[in-house]
Amino acid sequence: MANDADIALVKRQEQELVLSQFDEAVAYALGSSIRARALAEGLGLVVDIRTWDRQMFFAATAGTSADNAEWVRRKINSVRRFQRASYRLVLERGEGPFLPQSGVDPADYVIAGGGFPLRVAGAGIIGCLTISGLPGRSDHGVAVDALCDHLGRDRAAFALLPE
Repeated sequence: MANDADIALVKRQEQELVLSQFDEAVAYALGSSIRARALAEGLGLVVDIRTWDRQMFFAATAGTSADNAEWVRRKINSVRRFQRASYRLVLERGEGPFLPQSGVDPADYVIAGGGFPLRVAGAGIIGCLTISGLPGRSDHGVAVDALCDHLGRDRAAFALLPE
């Protein structure tokens, strides 16, 4: 199981990487920066940015498939239901399907890194930034890096150490 330091850091990421506002321009800026990084580094990934009621940015780079969009959908559902980063669920529960007693359908929810709650100051969690295509810890890291860059925060101060 994960160490307490990783869980504490992800909680800190969730609490401190807060947007002052969120609209189509912010979604586009975040999504475009992630897509540009994926192209520059040759990363096959899907990025989805949305409020709970509508998708505001979607991009897929070479090397992805329809499966990645399906993983994104399930990660979004998990972030929305549990109000936390999907990688924190991995750290707290371990990777794999939800247990039957959790009351969630594994066809619609997944414990896998890459879904990060979008929190707006004064409004709380309003949506999700989701990445799929890399190992879960790396998917999570891409989302955190993009938020750090957008907010002018130091990536290194929020980065999980490599496993």
